[in-house]
Amino acid sequence: MGAGVTGDRTGALLVVGDVVTDVVARHRGPLATGTDTAAVIRTLPGGAGANVACWAADSGCADVRLLGRVGADAVAWHERELVASGVRPLLVTDPQAATGTVVCLVDAGAAAERTFLTDSGASLRLEPADWSDALLDGVAWLHLSGYLLFTESSRALAGTALDAARARGVPISMDPASAGFLAELGVGRFLAFAKGLDALLPSRDEACLLTELPEPADAAAELSRVVPLVVVKAGADGALVSRSGGTPVRVPAVPASARDTTGAGDAFTGAFLAALLAGADPREAAARGCRAGARAVSRVGGRPPHRGEATEESGARGG
Repeated sequence: MGAGVTGDRTGALLVVGDVVTDVVARHRGPLATGTDTAAVIRTLPGGAGANVACWAADSGCADVRLLGRVGADAVAWHERELVASGVRPLLVTDPQAATGTVVCLVDAGAAAERTFLTDSGASLRLEPADWSDALLDGVAWLHLSGYLLFTESSRALAGTALDAARARGVPISMDPASAGFLAELGVGRFLAFAKGLDALLPSRDEACLLTELPEPADAAAELSRVVPLVVVKAGADGALVSRSGGTPVRVPAVPASARDTTGAGDAFTGAFLAALLAGADPREAAARGCRAGARAVSRVGGRPPHRGEATEESGARGG
């Protein structure tokens, strides 16, 4: 187990995860099957791992690093976008696969609900050869994207990184990433990996899937018997923080007018980790995560504004 999850920790946040290109199509009302549906379409940088890193930097973490894999077709663009968000990119260029692409279909109605069409491309082709223990030099926290567990090569990379961090006493967290992918992977396989973590940040649906319990609070408590700190992200219902099987503490959501819920969970995770590294306790860190999630849903796309942008709403141009 790592060195713990409380107290001011000096050092970098290293995120290992997916970097993809998001094609966000905002439509209003149901899709018209077999014909045209009017939409506003934008191409944006994304990926759960990359989004977490950007939101951590936006939330005040001074040294955020990202290990990911992209195709030669878009590596320069993704590097520029990460640097502009305050993240140090450690990108591996895949010699064969193109950069992963996700088509995000966003209902522009009040719920801003979204549906993803995912081509993982290079993003889940990370492999142990892409890892070096030197990546942990100066690192105070390691965060792994749950998407890493869904291919054999990136799962092996995740295991290598986890073992290296444990050997150095670096705390490790993971966001399970997707209830659909979790069901495909298998709950047992995920929980076996999760036993090596210090913190787990599932969504409400993911927590209930992992425990087969219908109530998120019960699921949070049950999961915290496997992972010492569990924070269940519950959208408009805020978050639940549970430690070592204890009764979960509910943290209220921050009211927001939703335009696009893409990346809201990543925003929560990034802000939560930045707060922990700055010395916040898990409850306060979750409150900061809720604030970041509210900011995220007011924007189009999964990232915060670039440093120097006039306002957080400027990312909504074209929406």
